[in-house]
Amino acid sequence: MRILIAEHQPELGRIWARYLERQGADVTLATSSDEALRILRFESFDVLILELVMPDGGAIAISDFVSYRHPDVPIIAVTSGSFFSDGSVFEVIPNARSLLRMPLRIDDLAALVDHYAGRRVGVSAAQPTTP
Repeated sequence: MRILIAEHQPELGRIWARYLERQGADVTLATSSDEALRILRFESFDVLILELVMPDGGAIAISDFVSYRHPDVPIIAVTSGSFFSDGSVFEVIPNARSLLRMPLRIDDLAALVDHYAGRRVGVSAAQPTTP
């Protein structure tokens, strides 16, 4: 299972990545929206973990790109803010499957990743997409 984590706090992203790698996942960490978009241009993933409040404001751009280029990739949104507390994240981000609030339990995140990656029956992210 291939996972992209878009999280602007490198130390937090590395904690999540290491935990998911111990669960058998192949994890890539992007610490900015530009980096995430560059990665997504050439690679495909089974799940995207997306921090909604990135300093460069690019979380929506990332989700729009994923919705267009990889419409079957589920997005697990993570936030420490209350902006999407009304559930509007599911209207704004079509691929959003879950919204986790910080602080979160890492095993809850891993369970969601496993659940949504498992639903991609017949879809393999092992092959990179062509630009």
